[in-house]
Amino acid sequence: MKGITLIGFMGAGKTTVGKLLSAETGMEHIDFDDKIVEEIGMTIQEYFDLYGEAAFREKETKVLKKYIDHNFVISTGGGIVMRPENRELLKAMAPVVYLETTPEVFIPRLKNDHTTVRPLVVSKSPEEIKDVFEPRILYYKETASMIVSTDKQTPEEVTKEILANL
Repeated sequence: MKGITLIGFMGAGKTTVGKLLSAETGMEHIDFDDKIVEEIGMTIQEYFDLYGEAAFREKETKVLKKYIDHNFVISTGGGIVMRPENRELLKAMAPVVYLETTPEVFIPRLKNDHTTVRPLVVSKSPEEIKDVFEPRILYYKETASMIVSTDKQTPEEVTKEILANL
């Protein structure tokens, strides 16, 4: 089986579902945020603070290019679709699964997730978080070869749906 690439907003469950898909398929799971942290030698928050979002997106593209021909389950960062170049690279990595979720579901997840710092939503109101999310919706849909709603499903159910539709 060819690799599987997961896209979606922060809190959609990309890492959780990615790990489950890895276990089900036997493919290694790659979390892009972890790969970027390895490459930059600091946290994503520190990198954002020092160099800004544009520089971070450059690093993200660099990591993405390393995995074009892949046989992994890849969990991307939520903003990877913001650059047109990344969307084209992602499309070449099909299947690309958009884990679709709504603000009513992901905002509580983000507020309760203390395991990672998310520079674009830290200390932001729900309305400000929605403002980060909404411009991305069209890009997620444009890039995906499959869309799976995560709002009313467990990660295990999402995983089964993805595997059934591959």
